[in-house]
Amino acid sequence: MLDEATFLRLTRNEADMAFKKRVRSIFEWLQPTAEKTILDCGCGRGFYLNMIRAVSACPLYGLELDPEIIAKTRQNLAHLPDITLVRASIYEQPFEDASFDGVILSEVLEHIEDDVRGLQEVFRVLKPNGVVAITVPNANYPFWWDPINKTLESAGLPPIKRGVFAGIWANHVRLYTKAQLRQAVAAAGFLVEEERAFTHYCFPFIHNVVYGIGKPLLESGALPKSMAQAADRTTFDQNSGSLFNPINLGLAVLNWFDRPNQINEPDGRTTVNLALKARKPA
Repeated sequence: MLDEATFLRLTRNEADMAFKKRVRSIFEWLQPTAEKTILDCGCGRGFYLNMIRAVSACPLYGLELDPEIIAKTRQNLAHLPDITLVRASIYEQPFEDASFDGVILSEVLEHIEDDVRGLQEVFRVLKPNGVVAITVPNANYPFWWDPINKTLESAGLPPIKRGVFAGIWANHVRLYTKAQLRQAVAAAGFLVEEERAFTHYCFPFIHNVVYGIGKPLLESGALPKSMAQAADRTTFDQNSGSLFNPINLGLAVLNWFDRPNQINEPDGRTTVNLALKARKPA
């Protein structure tokens, strides 16, 4: 488990408060000690792999299908040892049966048409008694996280799934209820061990601000160097923390909003994410 000082260091540049809770859950559930081999299935730009490598020497693998994204991942992680990146589909993973002690499946299932089939392939590559840490967007999300889509859904209109106003529905096939996630995981053969729902209090329109505006600015190189270093998840050790930096000042405001949030909110409360720990039977 991460100690608090290390957790704060790894997430010091994080503007997405729900992501911080995802990081904490994944580290708690997978416990990436040196003897374990871990796969980030749908690794995106490699943020989890980068954080794990900062604290553990365990062998790491990342699987990503999108050619443009995995090119960015290779660039982000090029300086780090013993990380193998593979371009492949979640449905057809190029790994032997029972290859991994742990699998990260974070913000992936909502993007694929057949979530049970994807989970079955994760089940195959996990060792007996191995753990998968899953996070997905909650269908019962807070109004202020994505007011535009929440209003559209309340009016019986389809959500926006593309562009700057896409919000929580960005490129997603579905959002999940707790029951739907649990059912899909069990259908793939896993035993559910723990469930969480987190991030209820949030800054208004924060999903649009972080991912619709901030992310494109960062990736385009439009931000000054000091601001980019404070906004980039991969450069947490290069951020001085100075509040004269507008990014750090913004992060302080977002952290203030995050203070009352719990790692597992009460049933029925709106949250940004659902998380689930499941195990492959021994």
